[in-house]
Amino acid sequence: METTTYTVPDGIRRERADKVLAHAFPEHSRVAFQRALEAGLVKVDGKVITQAQEVSSGQPIEFSFPETVAAELKGVDIPLDVIFEDKHLIVLNKAAGMVVHPGTNTGEDTMVHALLAHCAGGLSGIGGVERPGIVHRLDKETTGLIVVAKHDAAHRALADQFASRTLQKEYVALISGVPDQDSGTINRAISRHPVHRHRMTVGEGGRPSRTDWTVVKKFGELAALVRCRIHTGRTHQIRVHLKSLGHPILGDTTYGWKQNPGRPVPPRVMLHAEHLVFAHPVSGKVMDLHAPLPKDFKQVVAALRKL
Repeated sequence: METTTYTVPDGIRRERADKVLAHAFPEHSRVAFQRALEAGLVKVDGKVITQAQEVSSGQPIEFSFPETVAAELKGVDIPLDVIFEDKHLIVLNKAAGMVVHPGTNTGEDTMVHALLAHCAGGLSGIGGVERPGIVHRLDKETTGLIVVAKHDAAHRALADQFASRTLQKEYVALISGVPDQDSGTINRAISRHPVHRHRMTVGEGGRPSRTDWTVVKKFGELAALVRCRIHTGRTHQIRVHLKSLGHPILGDTTYGWKQNPGRPVPPRVMLHAEHLVFAHPVSGKVMDLHAPLPKDFKQVVAALRKL
């Protein structure tokens, strides 16, 4: 369980901790903080507090959330775009809007539910009930290649490649504006935003992160299609790094994109995991896989070309 520390800001004399925390972290409900309090996972000045206790400006609050044990999941017959499959692994082209694994606010329409039905009991147990076989993840709106192991040995071998950064991951993105240079490298550490906990940010104290980028096509001064190769796998890495470059991804309101009148309206964050190269976890054969651009991505590109 990840522990977060938050200092009560100026202007608060005496207020209930759950209310203060729910206001500071809107991505979590007040009920979630009440459950954490009930579980004894909230401390002020190093001491566990009760649900009724009030806090004041300057006091440090340490909190984490209780682990959730999900009920046994059942497979759901949801169509999957399979790029490659054998008895050891499956590589999918994830659709936009599909959540990879179940969570508090998801239904029975996640990739895990679809995989359980597709593989009929043949998924790795590593990762627990909620993440069987899942080696890495993609954000809900991001499309493209994702690898899933079918047994434990494959899971460990694939996870080692992701951890050691021996595989190659390339994405394409439509960004706002056009960079001054045609290519570059972003070497900026990434950490969780100190206030908005559902977002990430760049700066000192984060985890080292590197993204290489190249402009593939320019749409006047309005936008550009860029290819990004990531050498680390931080949460929201490409989205955060491109924002730090001054060119947020089209549709990514979380990281600074804003709609301009008369311009194409992207239906989502325009990011696609297009290319993946890795060693097969059993045979060692080089797997060089591509996922074609989805229809919505092509439609935005076509609209940009008309401007």
